[in-house]
Amino acid sequence: MRPIQMVDLKQQYQQIKAEVDTAIHEVLDSVAFINGKAVQDFSQALANYLQVKHVIPCANGTDALQIAMMALDLQPGDEVITPSFTYIATTEVVALLRLQPVFVEVDAKTFCIDPAAIEKSITPKTKAIVPVHLYGQAANMEEIMAIANKHGIAVIEDNAQAIGSDYYYKDGRTQKTGTIGTIGCTSFFPSKNLGCYGDGGAICTNDDELAAKMKMIANHGQKIRYYHEIVGCNSRLDSIQAAVLNVKLPKLDAYIDARRKAADFYDQAFAANNKITTPYRDSNNKHVFHQYTLILEGVNRDGLHQFLADKQIPSMIYYPVPAHRQQMFAAFGSGENKLKITDWLTERVISLPMHTELDQEQLNYISTQVLEYVNNN
Repeated sequence: MRPIQMVDLKQQYQQIKAEVDTAIHEVLDSVAFINGKAVQDFSQALANYLQVKHVIPCANGTDALQIAMMALDLQPGDEVITPSFTYIATTEVVALLRLQPVFVEVDAKTFCIDPAAIEKSITPKTKAIVPVHLYGQAANMEEIMAIANKHGIAVIEDNAQAIGSDYYYKDGRTQKTGTIGTIGCTSFFPSKNLGCYGDGGAICTNDDELAAKMKMIANHGQKIRYYHEIVGCNSRLDSIQAAVLNVKLPKLDAYIDARRKAADFYDQAFAANNKITTPYRDSNNKHVFHQYTLILEGVNRDGLHQFLADKQIPSMIYYPVPAHRQQMFAAFGSGENKLKITDWLTERVISLPMHTELDQEQLNYISTQVLEYVNNN
C-alpha cells in the first residue's frame, strides 16, 4: 500500500506532470513572471467556469479577503459578522483593518454560519457578513442574502474551501459558491481542491465598480502606472502559479468527483456506528469535500488522532481553538462570547485523509482503523 497522505499532491502531480512542466517552461521562456499571459488566461478561464463577470487574481486567500473589505470602504469600528468556527484568516483581516469582529454560531450539521444567528447580531454598525463555506459545504446563501438585502449589508463569501460547489436555490436555479454574495474570495493554497504550487488567491464579483476598485487596490491603488488614486497593496498571482492553475482548472470537476467518491466510501463504512456522525449532505447542494470531517460522540477524539498516527494514518483537527477564543482577539472581548455549538464542535471534530488519489486499499485501511479504535475505546 502506498503511504497515506492527508493530501497527496505528489501523486496528483505525477498524473499531470507533462502538462504542468510544459506550462511552467512556457512561462520561463516568456520571462513574463508577473501578470503575464498565463495570469490573464487564468483570470478569464476562472470567470467562465464560475460564470461571473470579474475575477481579480491576487497573492493569496487572506489578501483576497482584505482587498474585498478595503474595496467596501469599511471603517475602523464597523462590525463584520463572521463565524468563529473557521480558519483564522477569515477573521484575522477584520482585526488587521481595525474593524470589529462579531462572532456568531454555526449550524451543527453543516458547520457553516447560522442565518438566524446573523439576524440576531445585526446592529446599526454592521457593514458586512462573511459566510464561510467550510470543508466544502455551502452555507445557506439564500437566507443569508435575504437578510443582507433587507438590512443593506454587503456579503463577502469565503469560498477558499468550496470552489466548484454548486448552490441550488429553492426555485431550482443554480449558482457557483463565491459568486452569490457582493464579493467572493478564494485561495489556491496547494492543498485546496484547486491548488497551485505556492500561494495564490482570487476575488470575484459581478459589480463593475467594485471590480475596478479591487483591481486597483491589489496593484498599489493605481490604474495607470505611477499614478496612485487610492491606498492599495501589492498582491499578485505570479505567472508560474497561474500556469499550474490553467492546467488544473479544467480538471477541477473530475477532482471533485474523486473526492465525493472517497466520501461515499467513508459514509458507507461509518453509517452503522452511532458514535460517528459523517458529514451532512444537503441534497440540494454539492459538497466538494475539501475536508472529510467527522463528529465523534463518546469517543476520545485526541486518542483517535494519536492512534491513527501510530498506524501511519494522518488526521487533522480543524479547528482546535475557535477564533473567539484566540489570544489575538482578547482585546475585542470575544472570549466572553457564548458559542455553545462552536465550542462543542471544536471538542469533537476530526478530519480524515481526503484527496483525489485515495485508492480502495487506502480507504479500507483508514476506515477499518477508525472503527477499530471507536469500537474498542
